[in-house]
Amino acid sequence: MTVLHSVDFFPSKGASVAIEPRLPQVAFPEHHHDFCEIVIVEHGTGTHIFNGQPYTLSGGSVCFVREHDRHLYEHTENLFLTNVLYRSPGGFSFLSGLEKLLPQEQDGFYPSHWRVSQNVLQQIKPLLNQLELAGDNPEINAVACREMAFMQLLVLLRQGSLAQNHPSPDGRVDQLLSWLEQHFAEDVCWDVLAEQHALSLRTLHRQLKQRTGLTPQRYLNRLRLIKARHLLRHSEDSITNIAYQCGFGDSNHFSTLFKREFTWSPRDIRLGRDTQLQ
Repeated sequence: MTVLHSVDFFPSKGASVAIEPRLPQVAFPEHHHDFCEIVIVEHGTGTHIFNGQPYTLSGGSVCFVREHDRHLYEHTENLFLTNVLYRSPGGFSFLSGLEKLLPQEQDGFYPSHWRVSQNVLQQIKPLLNQLELAGDNPEINAVACREMAFMQLLVLLRQGSLAQNHPSPDGRVDQLLSWLEQHFAEDVCWDVLAEQHALSLRTLHRQLKQRTGLTPQRYLNRLRLIKARHLLRHSEDSITNIAYQCGFGDSNHFSTLFKREFTWSPRDIRLGRDTQLQ
């Protein structure tokens, strides 16, 4: 497995924060690093395999990666994101208690993936620009300003995530995306789903296309296919059963969509042929 080292990403040994824009982020093999990372997705879609579990990324996704976490990106499509790298919660000169603003593991569960609204993403941009332009000025005032900007970023991300409980119209789209992530295998009627989330059908289509670059139905199909690919690799269920588990009523239709999406057939994935040629 690839290991990424801080010496290759931080401008100096004393730097506590670094910025790595990926515009776009291409597929990247499984790796871990000796630093922590916050991944902020602006738009596009992709699959984030985090400690062996698949997550679908789209505009507004925020991912928190610790030093020992392993992850990879695959099946990316116009995925624009920014990586905010930091050495550790205790590696700052002026900040303490940062871990209280970060996801907390409870009973073995680590809530690594959050969602924030487009409004929050717009508020974050100036802070990211500030961190990127700050460089590695060693003067004490510059160090303090960089760390203050990082603290502001964490506060905005946390507030933005908590605000999903009381969403604006923009936030209701984020709730809908979260609902799809959990209920992808269910029958979906877009008219009903729009009404349930207090959105017009036109707004639903427009906002989902803006966030993901895909039409709602293609995005839903991608969610289903990504989950199916994970089951093909990590379970012994039959291809037909996996198709049904992931919301496809016809296994032949499932196989057609799967090969169109991933080039490989479900049987190829089950036999590991896609990894044999990598």
